[in-house]
Amino acid sequence: MYFEGDVTFNAFRFLYVSKKKLFGADVVGHAIIPVVNLHLSANTPGGHMSQTNTGLGDIEFGPGLAWHWKNFHCAAGIDFFMPTGSFDKEDFANIGRNYWAFQPVFALTYLSDKGFEVSAKAMYTFNTVNVDTHYVSGQEFGADYLIGQHFGPWAVGANGYYYQQMTKDTSHGDSVDHNKGKLLSIGPVVQYNYKNMFFNVKYQWDVDVKNKPEGNKLWFRFMYAF
Repeated sequence: MYFEGDVTFNAFRFLYVSKKKLFGADVVGHAIIPVVNLHLSANTPGGHMSQTNTGLGDIEFGPGLAWHWKNFHCAAGIDFFMPTGSFDKEDFANIGRNYWAFQPVFALTYLSDKGFEVSAKAMYTFNTVNVDTHYVSGQEFGADYLIGQHFGPWAVGANGYYYQQMTKDTSHGDSVDHNKGKLLSIGPVVQYNYKNMFFNVKYQWDVDVKNKPEGNKLWFRFMYAF
């Protein structure tokens, strides 16, 4: 079966940094609320299929701790994915996963006095069962990475994402073989900082994909600090 898709989404992220300290770190919390438009089409042995769904996706939220030093910054936390997006096992294009997941997260940034930056964020995801299909996706490792240089309010560099499924999927309690996903992407990023806000544009090409949809991604991010 061959399929292709287009996804457009707005992800509204709310981040709160408390004045309280724990283990010398700032106590933080965040929530991401995505609104998704998904169109999929496929050529199957039974003919051509096409479907579009639009609506609220799965909400992500979680607490964390953030430490800051002169040239190093790091954060650790745990994120939860709530099955708020629509799902129907008879649908072709679902914008929700229909199961809870939780994800320990660790992020680290090195920013030199001359503006050279290396950043990475590592995530490990544990998925629960989809009660409608009795399917459990395997545990997943993912990492965002960035290497860049700051020039006054501007920053440019290379960014990307690495994904590797660590354990097998299961269906009705039985292992599903030959279905582990893998993905590596890379692309440019440009950022502009202005007072208490920044604008960020990044593009990513998928260059090494196995058992995952392959494509290109364009991101625009705007952040405003109150």
